[in-house]
Amino acid sequence: MSAATLDVWASEQRTGLLKQTADQRNYVFAYDQSMASPDAQVSITMPIRLESWLSRDLHPIFQMNLPEGALLEAIRRAIAKLAGEDDLTILRVTGGNQIGRNRFSLRGDSTPGVVETVESLDDLLSFPDTKELFHDLIAKYALRSGISGVQPKVILDASGRGTTAVGGYIVKSWGADYPHLAANEYFCMTAARRAGLPVPEFHLSENGGLFVMKRFDLAENGSSRGFEDMCTLQALGTARKYSSTYERVARSIKDFVSGEFLQTAREQFFASLVLSCMIRNGDAHLKNFGVLYESPGQPVRLAPAYDMVTTAVYIPKDVPALSLAGTKKWWSRKVLEKFAMTHLSLPVGKIGQIFEEVAEGVNDTRGMLTAYMKGYPEFREVGGRMLAAWNETI
Repeated sequence: MSAATLDVWASEQRTGLLKQTADQRNYVFAYDQSMASPDAQVSITMPIRLESWLSRDLHPIFQMNLPEGALLEAIRRAIAKLAGEDDLTILRVTGGNQIGRNRFSLRGDSTPGVVETVESLDDLLSFPDTKELFHDLIAKYALRSGISGVQPKVILDASGRGTTAVGGYIVKSWGADYPHLAANEYFCMTAARRAGLPVPEFHLSENGGLFVMKRFDLAENGSSRGFEDMCTLQALGTARKYSSTYERVARSIKDFVSGEFLQTAREQFFASLVLSCMIRNGDAHLKNFGVLYESPGQPVRLAPAYDMVTTAVYIPKDVPALSLAGTKKWWSRKVLEKFAMTHLSLPVGKIGQIFEEVAEGVNDTRGMLTAYMKGYPEFREVGGRMLAAWNETI
């Protein structure tokens, strides 16, 4: 039986009701006016108001964390016979543990939370058989993981390396179609960090089987920050994550990032775009950019870089995820410079500096990548393709 109506929580408070209309043509979200306060706002695109929020498809902010790919299939196998597999049911079963501030529960439940067990980050990174480990993690955490993306992943709590401090982490593996994706992402994220881009804490397991990233939507005290991806900000469902342009992302940054963080956000976004071109990351779509804020009404900044992968390893003729200057191709430096000046208002000197810093970050990481290939022969084919793609662009 599907979940007909859900309570929606923003951070720790119940904020409204979400349901599908009787004819199943629309979804309706209504704020509970008796409980509404500025902190109860579910999205910076959906201010509190008396009128309900009506949407033909599930509202983008609620779609944002719907599981995809392997995680979705694991959830469906677990619940389809007993609960159904519509969007509201998926939200209900994963709703106690979501990226961002929003949570979901059945009507009348006292809390949307789940009782979390705590893993050891050291154990996760050193476990010898990561295939077996990840299978166990999927079985244990699939129904607690409200997170999007087709790559196999779960979210869990773990104690930090060498500490007793507990934090939230995203653990990713890879399937047969994308061999060694964990190591691929690790070195791409390393290039981002060395290029000066803000990135979350991240790790690669000792045998290369798992990529582990600390959640940046959680504050140090464990409270949830607001996170909204570009699909949400552009009022687009997840299925349309490739249906936009980098010019429109630039406009969304201008529209939603607070003034004091706007210039930094523009520089960061441009550096991310340049890096994606240099490492041939063809998956820099709308869901791989987003904004962060502590609570509604607080300053909004661009989220750190995440989900960086050399997709050309698996799709040799891959193209960028979104169009720029009317095309989806790997653009020349001249085209990127024009974009930065016209749509991001970046000065020529800063543009040149960003190109240099990104190139240095990629160059610095090539040595690490080469050394890793020597120690892990099974990675040499994928690593060699990564280096070939990087060398061509550098």
